[in-house]
Amino acid sequence: METKRIMICDDDEGILEVLELYLELEGYVVFTVANSIKLVEQITLHSPDLLLLDLWMPLLSGDQAIRIIRESDMLSALPIIVLSASVDGAAVASARGADGFIAKPFDLDDIKLNIDRIINKEPPQ
Repeated sequence: METKRIMICDDDEGILEVLELYLELEGYVVFTVANSIKLVEQITLHSPDLLLLDLWMPLLSGDQAIRIIRESDMLSALPIIVLSASVDGAAVASARGADGFIAKPFDLDDIKLNIDRIINKEPPQ
């Protein structure tokens, strides 16, 4: 079975480190992006199977990034799970076309369940 590739984009280095370590231990290849302006370039370079994306970041916000990805012929099918502490984060993520939403602070098991569900195309529990 091919190892799945996950990209994480968050401006919080601590979140990037925790998620990268956890997901690598779970057997994924992980790429991190702290600067959202470089996100599309990094997606094109690494071809991830899934993107974990913070919603509120400086420079290019997560909802703007989703719009760019969804409007791109090459990237539009990329599954995206939004991570956010925002009270309206789930609504924003859904409206922009994200495939999932996880509230911050998050539970690592919840992250894994959501990733597995989307990558393995499992029905929601």
